[in-house]
Amino acid sequence: MEKVVLVGYMGSGKSSVGKKMASTMDLPFVDLDELIEKKEGISINSLFVTKGEIYFRKVESEILKQILAKNDSFVLSLGGGTPCYFNNHELLKQNGVVSIYLKASAITLANRLKTERKTRPLLSNLNDDELIDYINKHLFDRSFYYHQVAHIISVDDKSITQIAAEIRDLLR
Repeated sequence: MEKVVLVGYMGSGKSSVGKKMASTMDLPFVDLDELIEKKEGISINSLFVTKGEIYFRKVESEILKQILAKNDSFVLSLGGGTPCYFNNHELLKQNGVVSIYLKASAITLANRLKTERKTRPLLSNLNDDELIDYINKHLFDRSFYYHQVAHIISVDDKSITQIAAEIRDLLR
């Protein structure tokens, strides 16, 4: 068995799909953001505010290296920006790692994230048009890194169950 690593923008379904896959494959589910919060003792949002993004990205990269170095099999959900810093995208190419980009359109992402603006500080001050522009800019900036993965799955108009099944079929 391998390490299955889910990559994608916030709202693409990494955690939801990851949990579904892990339960059906009888593997542990690991959320990188949760590991960071546990290690640091504060939320990701608080970490950004108190110590800054560079500190956060260093911790994120260190924890990613540690989890990928384990001999265990698991399903791992990365943060949306994780592949884009400290050459983390290269870590996803090592033996025993199957990386999958959950690719969603900006419109799909905006529709999913509209209701979460209050809990996502980077989005809280954006209106609907600004939200789509913000997402499009990020998708453009991150496209190179997201496309370094082994597999790309389109998630638009698909349920969590459909996406998880598509990934399981891919892994066979």
